[in-house]
Formats: sequence, C-alpha cells, structure tokens
Amino acid sequence: MAGLKTLSFDDARYKAFISYSHQDDRWAAWLHKALESYKPPKQLVGTVNEFGVVPGKMAPIFRDREELPSATDLGSLLTRSLEQSACQIIICSPAAARSHWVNEEILAFKRLGREHRIYCLIVGGEPNATDMPGREEEECFPPALRYKLDAEGNLSDERTEPIAADGRKNKDGRNNAKIKLLAGMLGVGFDQLAQREMHRRQQRMITVAAASITGMVITSGLAVAAFLAQQEAERQRVRAEIEAETAQQTTNFMVELFEVSDPSEALGNTITAREILDRGARRIEFELTDQPEIQSTLMDTMGTVYRSLGLYPQARDLLERGLETRQALFGPDNPAVARSQTNIAELLGEQAEFEQAVELYEQSIRTLEESPEAGDAEVALARSGLAEVYALQGDFAAAEEQLREAIRLQRTEPGAQSYDLAYSLDQLGMAIAFQARPEEAEPLLREALEMRRRLTPGGVHPDLAESLNNLAFFLYEQGRLDETESLFRESLEMKRRLLGDDHVELADTMNNLAVILNNQGENDEAEAYHLQALAIRRKALGDDHPLVANSLNNLSLVYYDEGEFEKSLDYSRQALDAYRRAYSGDHPDIAYGLQNLAEKLIDKGDYQEAEDMLDEALAMIGRILPPDHPDLGITQSGMAVLLLETDRPDQALEMATSAREILNAAYGEDHWRTQWAQSLEGGALANLGRYDEAEPLLVSSYEALRDNGGARPVRIQAALDRVVALYRAWGKPEAASNYEQVADLSP
Repeated sequence: MAGLKTLSFDDARYKAFISYSHQDDRWAAWLHKALESYKPPKQLVGTVNEFGVVPGKMAPIFRDREELPSATDLGSLLTRSLEQSACQIIICSPAAARSHWVNEEILAFKRLGREHRIYCLIVGGEPNATDMPGREEEECFPPALRYKLDAEGNLSDERTEPIAADGRKNKDGRNNAKIKLLAGMLGVGFDQLAQREMHRRQQRMITVAAASITGMVITSGLAVAAFLAQQEAERQRVRAEIEAETAQQTTNFMVELFEVSDPSEALGNTITAREILDRGARRIEFELTDQPEIQSTLMDTMGTVYRSLGLYPQARDLLERGLETRQALFGPDNPAVARSQTNIAELLGEQAEFEQAVELYEQSIRTLEESPEAGDAEVALARSGLAEVYALQGDFAAAEEQLREAIRLQRTEPGAQSYDLAYSLDQLGMAIAFQARPEEAEPLLREALEMRRRLTPGGVHPDLAESLNNLAFFLYEQGRLDETESLFRESLEMKRRLLGDDHVELADTMNNLAVILNNQGENDEAEAYHLQALAIRRKALGDDHPLVANSLNNLSLVYYDEGEFEKSLDYSRQALDAYRRAYSGDHPDIAYGLQNLAEKLIDKGDYQEAEDMLDEALAMIGRILPPDHPDLGITQSGMAVLLLETDRPDQALEMATSAREILNAAYGEDHWRTQWAQSLEGGALANLGRYDEAEPLLVSSYEALRDNGGARPVRIQAALDRVVALYRAWGKPEAASNYEQVADLSP
C-alpha cells in the first residue's frame, strides 16, 4: 500500500463519514447531530496542524440513512462520499462487527491511505473479544478495523490498535466520548476541548418551561397549536412548579434557541422550525444533565411536539428518556411519571402498539386518580387518550365508556366550557357514529362545534377547524355531501388563515375535501387538492411518512376513476412502499395499502400477486386488530372481489357474508361499505345460480350505493353491472335491458 494520505478539512466535502450497523441507528443519529452542531473553540479556529487548518464548524457529516441495497459492492454514492470525507468514524458494536457493509466501508477508506484518520465509538460489546475464548460473540471491532492492509490492499495478519472512545454510561459517557472523537479529528488535545466545554456549560445554566417552549414553537408555525389548546392542565402544573429564577433562565434559553443569528448553521438557505427543534433537543440533552427535573420536563414536552409532527423515532427517544429520569427522581407512583406515561401511550397508539399503549394509559389513570396533586382534568385527558386507542382498535364501545367518564369529570370543572370538554364531546360523537347510532352522534358533534365557536371570539382557532372537519367527515359517512363540502371548505379556509398556504395541517383538510370531490366525480379539482396536499406533506414530513403515503394512495383512486390504470397502479405501489418505510412492524395502514394495491392488480388481471397482497393484509389485521374490526370487513370485501373474478363463488360468498356482517355491526345497514359487501354477496349467489336469493341483495345494494352517498362512482357502476349480469344469466333480458339503459345514462 502507498503511504498515509491526509485529506484536509478545506478540501473535503464531509468532515467525517459515519459507518455503522443499522441496529445502532439511534447512536448514529445522536453522533451525527452532536458532531454537526459542534463549533471548535474560537482560539483554535484557523490554526494549522498535521491535519490542516482547524475549521470553524464540523458540519457536514455524512451518514447514510437507508439500508444498503442487496448488491456486492458499496455503490457509487457511498464510494464517492468516502473519498470526499476527511475522517471516518466507526460505531462499534457486535452488530457492526458482523456487518459486511461496515467492514467494506472501512476497507475502502483504508485503501484511500487514510487509516490514520479512522476513529471509533464503542457503544456495545468488547474490543478484541475474539481473543477471549468463549466471548467471541461480544467482539465490537469489525475485521478490517483489527488488522492492517498489506501492499496489495488486502487484510494482513498484522494487528492494529484502533483509536476508540466509549459512549456507554459506565465508560466515557456520551459527552466525553464526543470530545475524544473531536479532539482526534481536529488534531488537538482532549483537555483543550474538555475545558472549553466545561466553561461553556457553566456559563449556560439555562432551563426552559414546557409552556414557554411550546409557545415559541407556535410562533415558528409548527403544527402544535391544536395540541397546546388541549394541555391546559399540564401548563398550569408546570407554571406552579417553575420558580421565578428558573423563569428568567427560561427566557434566556428561548431567546437563544429561537434567535436565527447565523444562517450558515441551517441545512438550506434559512433555518427551519424543524432545525430549531432539533437544536433545542440537543441542548436539552447535553446542557441540563445537572438539572434532571427540568431536563425530564423538557424531554417530555419536546417529545410531544415531535410526536405531533409525526416524527416518531425522535419523539420516542425523548419521551422514554424523560420517563426514565422521572421514575428515578420521583418513584413509579408520581403524577409526573403518569404524565410521561400518558404521552408515551399516545405515541404508541399512533404507531399501532395498542397493547402497550393501553397498559401505560391504565397505569397513568390509576396514579392520577390516587394522587391528591392531580385534578379531575388530568384524569379526564388520560381517559380521552385511552378512548382513542380503543377506537383505533375498533372497540368503540370501550372508547365510549372512557369518554363518558371523561366528560363527567370535565363537566364538574369550574366553568365547564373548555376545549378539553369539546374535544371529548367530539370524540364521543365519532365513537357513537362508528357504532351505527348517527342520531345520537350528531348532537354531540354539533355541541362540540358550537362550544368551540363560543370559546373562540374571533371565530378562528385550530380546534374549531378540527371540529368542522370531524362533523364534515360524519356527514360524509351519512351521505350528506352538500353540507359536508361546505364544512370542509370552511375548515380549509380557517386553517389557511391560521397557518398559511404550506402548512401540514392545511394539507390534512385539503386531502379530506379532495376525497369528497372525487366521490362526486369532480376529479380534476380532487386531483389538484391531492397534489397540493402531497407536496406540502413531502416538504414538511419527508417521503417516509404515513401522511405522504395517504396522499399517494388517494391519488391512485382518482387516477383509477379517471381510467389511468397504469398511473393508478404506480401510485398504489408508491403508497405501500411509503407505508412500509414509515412503520417498523405491522400496522393497519400497511394492510390498507396492501388492499388498495390488490384492487388495482385485480383489474389488471394479476390475480396471484393480488391474492398474495390480500392474504398478507388479512393476516396482519388478524395479528393487530380485534376479530370484528371494520378493517377486516373492508379487506374481506376486497378478497371477495378477487374470488369472484377467479371463479370461486363458494369462497366468495363466505368472504362477502362475513364482510357484510362485520361492516353492518360497525357502520349500520345503510352504510355504503355494508351495501358494497352485500352487492358482492349477491354476486356470489348469482354465480352459484341462486338467482332468487341474489336478486333482492343485488338490486337493493345498487340502489343504496346510488342514493345514500359515500361510494365512489366506480363502485356504483360495478354494483349495477352485477344486476345486469344477474338478469342476463337468469334469462330475463328485458330486466337486464332496463338496467343497461340506466348504465348508458350514467355520466
């Protein structure tokens, strides 16, 4: 091999390349942020040493965020990025030691002549454990790290002594490990950086209250306004706990955190609210270690803000660490611990980890009910959260029980007109609606809407916009499309006034309005709104978010109805891929994406792939949802379509009958989903030659789908086609002709 070659920071595109196993992704994310946010001491910047000029900042650092493709080499992107990196940092663990790709990246960097610029962060296992009989599995150094290269660039038998910092708590710890790595990279002494770090932290004894930080986030245009309005009890508690001295420190922290003084620190031309959040989270972690009570409060708050934006990994990390700190400080039965449990439970519910979510909510409720420090308002909020998890599982009766108790508690509060009460009324209305009791649901939804109007003197508020949205959704399900559209449009304009034209919550209502327009055949306007919503969601949330997948899925439906089948199929595949990337395991959204893609594949005639998709969806629903959940009935309807298309009427009848029974129990007999399943049931009977049984089912379901609203035109047409096919097969050409004339008159 040639001699050592140093790439100076000035000549490098990246200050460092992080190599790691994706099992250590959380460590990689932390290190990436910690290094990029670091600024070397001013007295060192510009000085020259063996590695070149000390830079003024350590960004950018390269970290690949996706698994490598199944190929035999690193690929041009990673190879080029390695070549353009001044240093390489290996996150060392047993997983990294076993990783083919980590080993390949080390070899590639060494072959550039930069072996002396490789640094290690140990996060698990034991260095050189392969030399310890019986402990070989604990090895944390990959082979390419343990041995030098020979003259041909291959691994030799000569051992190396890697430069390593250990990030574990009982070793160097995260902060000292970071300083060790930076000292090596910069070519300066550890003490020079460590003393500066200690001085900096002593100068910044800064804390921040939950109310202040979320208030500042609002000014940055983040999607937390509605969440904040529902957290009155938490804000009052924090205000009571934070003393005057801390309040002053809070002000200092917030001014510094949200002050955009150096645009060069931004990832683009401007510093975004997301970057401000990330910077705040980093500072909370590293600057408040000697103030654990304040640190845990902030972790809880920031985690909740991340959750409200759908940034689940960041949210979970902060929330879980905040809970651990509070448990260590206060013990398991403290209201502060219960509040952390509630916030984690809400996150788990959104990620379909229902069993854990219910367990945490129940623990939190028990603690809050037994604590003299917690009031009824907090208990009610926790019960409302538990109700939402039950609703996500399709257990609307259990959700109703929790919400009624929450409302009872909230109505006893002084001045029982509150956003929290309105929220519970809104959710109760939806839970009852899903139990096919629309006459009970509508008054509750309208009471919630009117309460929010009274509580909003200016007539503009995020919660009011949400109430309009929910009532519109309810009316849509009832087929009352005229009022539905006007309510969605009012909600859309309100959010536009509140949040501007590019806000993610605006996209949510755009999406809902577009669904209505699609069902009314207004496909051009529906497509325009869906495309706007998709662009906003992608910009705000990235490609790997469930809401982006939702927009792709809905666009596939519009293109399907427009007859653009290949485009529809492509968008369905994109949606399913996005759902799979967004969730680490089973989730109802993935099952829905599978079912939607299968529908397109059936029309294309790719029956085997469609059946595989539907089998996977049914199995997934069976693992995570109750046996009577409406999602099961919806997917069974999709399978019934496939079975009819592949001439398996006996199985189709069984599947469609089960779907109808489930959907009837969930939505009621008149709901379009129930009637669609009934149409499939009738189609199966007709294919079996049981015409007299099929006729009433097919005719009544077609008329209901046509008249009741909610069904897309393509489904209404399919139901009509089944009626015509029945009469043709039955030898009743006149009746068939009458319905064919109806089909000819359809737009």
